This record gives sequence, C-alpha cells and structure tokens, in this order.
Amino acid sequence: MQHIAIFGASGAIGKAFCDCLAIAYPNATIHAIARKTPAFSHPHIVPHQLDFDDELAIAALIKAISSTQALDSVIVTIGLLHESKIDAQPIAPEKSLRDITADQLHQYFHVNAVLPMMIAKYALPALNKSSQSLFAVLSARVGSISDNRLGGWYGYRMAKASLHMGIKNLSIELQRKNPNAIIVALHPGTVDSNLSKPFQKNVAEGKLFTPAFSAQSLLKVLHQLTPKDSGKIWAWDGKEILP
Repeated sequence: MQHIAIFGASGAIGKAFCDCLAIAYPNATIHAIARKTPAFSHPHIVPHQLDFDDELAIAALIKAISSTQALDSVIVTIGLLHESKIDAQPIAPEKSLRDITADQLHQYFHVNAVLPMMIAKYALPALNKSSQSLFAVLSARVGSISDNRLGGWYGYRMAKASLHMGIKNLSIELQRKNPNAIIVALHPGTVDSNLSKPFQKNVAEGKLFTPAFSAQSLLKVLHQLTPKDSGKIWAWDGKEILP
C-alpha cells in the first residue's frame, strides 16, 4: 500500500491507524482526514480538514488526492454513539423504547450509515484497479442482528446494521466494476476512547484495548483478506461476525 486515506483521523482509532500505517509503510503517502485538521509529525502523513456533511467537499477532496495516483486503501473510522451538547439535548444510547426520538435516530443514521456511504460514493471509483485495493469502515458487533441478545441502543444498533447492508451492496457492485477491491466492515473491539468512555465500567478485564492494539490487530486482519472476503464484517481477532 502506497497511497492511503483515513477518514476520521483525529479520533483515537483513526489516529492510531495513521501512526501504525506510517510505521508499516514508511514510504506511503497517508492522507489523514478529519473535521478539524489533525496534527501528525510523520512527514508522509498529510493532514486535511473536511466537513463530512458537505458532499461537494467530499467529492472535491477525494478528486484532489487521487488525481495523480489511485488510492490503495481507504479506511473510514467516523462514528457516533454519544455526544454532549451545550445548546441541545445530549445524544446517548436508548435503554428502552420510551427513550427513542426521531432527531436522535436521524443523527445515528446520518453519522454511522449515511456518511460512510457518501465517502464510498466518491472513494470507490478512485481505488486502484490494477492491483488489490481496500475500502473498510469501522462498525460494531452490536450492529449484528443475529448477535443481539441484550436489546437497547436502538439507534446505534439500527444504524450499524444498515451500514452492514450498505457494505454488502458495495461489495456486489464492485465485483463488476473492480474485482480486485475488498469492501468490509470492521469491529475494533472495545477501545479506550471518548466513544467508549461512559461504558468502560462494564467491560471485562483484559477486553479494553488501546487504540494502537486495536489498529494493529485490524491491520493484521486486513492483510489476510482477499476479494472473496468482501462484503463481510470482520472482528479485531480475525473472526467473521455474521450480520
């Protein structure tokens, strides 16, 4: 991999991906893309500021970074589980049906399902077609319908399940347009980050991962995948998660 784009590079896992890839591929160009320009010291990590809600901006940035060289890998790490707001109702996972609001459902779907698809719309045509390429999106095990035994977290679960359908659709379309491409969703485990912070007390001992461990584990998994693994959900330990 010589030309890589990481969307959500200012988050814990996105930043860890950039750092790990810079070590694994010291000559690669890594585009670190975030809502606020991220800071990196590695000379081959190129920071970009992007408003993910602006489709024209997404299209323009991907066109700019792929104009002279196709992208070998695109990894999308953006996601929303909870958010504190000063001037509006905070976002938090619903514990029961009575907690559901239309606005919160819209937010969950927008960030966790819609935005990755909008990035895919412009990133997939920019992938390398002459050799194996990759488009991966961070997801979560709780988005698996078959694995759902606890309920709750309506919006987050529903949005991630929707994302999984999108990944499957993309993989089918790319079989025709770019058979060398691998399109997958990734479960990073429970990572010590702002996203998991309010829920870490419930994590079993030894199952709260550092961002670096999660990113390194996922990269090992990605290195082992082939186009026949496309359209699936893969966990940090290399095991497939059924939808």
